[in-house]
Amino acid sequence: MSNSLYETLDVNKNASTDEIKKAYRRLARKYHPDINKDAGAEDKFKEINAAYEILSDATKRSQYDQFGDSMFGGQNFHDFASSQQTQNIDLDEILQSIFGGGAGGSRGGFSGGGGFSGFGGQQSVNLDIESSITIAFQVSVLGGKHNVHLDNDSFDIKIPEGIKDGETMRVRGKGKRMGGNRGDLMLKVRVAKDPNYEREDDNLVKSFDIALKTALFGGKVKIDTLQKEINLKVPAGTKQMQRFRVKELGVLNRKTKVRGDLYLQANVIMPRVDDLDETLIKMMQEKLPELSDA
Repeated sequence: MSNSLYETLDVNKNASTDEIKKAYRRLARKYHPDINKDAGAEDKFKEINAAYEILSDATKRSQYDQFGDSMFGGQNFHDFASSQQTQNIDLDEILQSIFGGGAGGSRGGFSGGGGFSGFGGQQSVNLDIESSITIAFQVSVLGGKHNVHLDNDSFDIKIPEGIKDGETMRVRGKGKRMGGNRGDLMLKVRVAKDPNYEREDDNLVKSFDIALKTALFGGKVKIDTLQKEINLKVPAGTKQMQRFRVKELGVLNRKTKVRGDLYLQANVIMPRVDDLDETLIKMMQEKLPELSDA
C-alpha cells in the first residue's frame, strides 16, 4: 500500500499526531506562497494542506490507512493532487467528496466526467458559501469584531489588523451542511471610505487644518490619530499640502509585521480679510511682496 500522504508530510506511517502537526507547520511555512515565490510552491502548499487535512483527523487517517491511494483512482496522491490543481479543482472539494458520505466499503475513483466519485459513487459537492461584509475603515486598520448575519444565524468574527479592501476571509464551519460535514463561509471584505483618511499601501494620509499664522511662523498643533492624540510641531514657512511623517502610526503589514507611517498633510486656512484689523490690512497691502517676474 502506498504511503504517499505520509511522504507528502515527510513522516512515517507510525508518526504520532504531534509529529504530523510539527511536520505540517514546518512544511507550510516553507512553501506558503506569501513566503516562497518559487514556481510550484503554491501547488505544493495545497498538497501539504490536503495531506494534513486527512492525516490530522483520526477517522480520515484510518480510512486512508485502509484504502490507501486507491481512493485517488489508482494514482498516487502527488499525481492526483497535481492533476486536480491543473484542472483548477479545489482540493477542499476533493476531500469533501472523499469523506462526505463516510466509508461505505467501496473504493472511490474518477468518474467518467472527470470528477471524483468518492466512496459510494458520491459526486463532489462544494459546501462553502460566499458572501460579503462592509467594515469601518478604523476596524480595517486596528482590527476588531464584526457581527455577521447569515440566514437565521448571527455571530461575531474577528477582523485581523491591517486587512485590505477586497480580501477574502474564511470562517470555518459556517457553510452548508451535508451529513456530518459542514463547509466554510467565504467572506469578501469591503472597507468603507473614511472622510479623514486615505490608505496608500501600509501608510495612511490625513489632512489637518492650520491657521495662516502657524504656517508662517510655526507652532504646535494637536491632532487626533486612530491610535492616540499627538502634538505635531509645525515649522515656520509651512506650505499648503506639505506632508509631515509620523512613524509607525500607519497600517500593520500582516506578512512582514512592520507598521507603516502616518502622513499628515497641511491645509492652510486663510483668514477672511474683513476680519482683519484695518491697520494690518493696510500694512500687508504695502509690505507683502508681489510675485517676481521670472
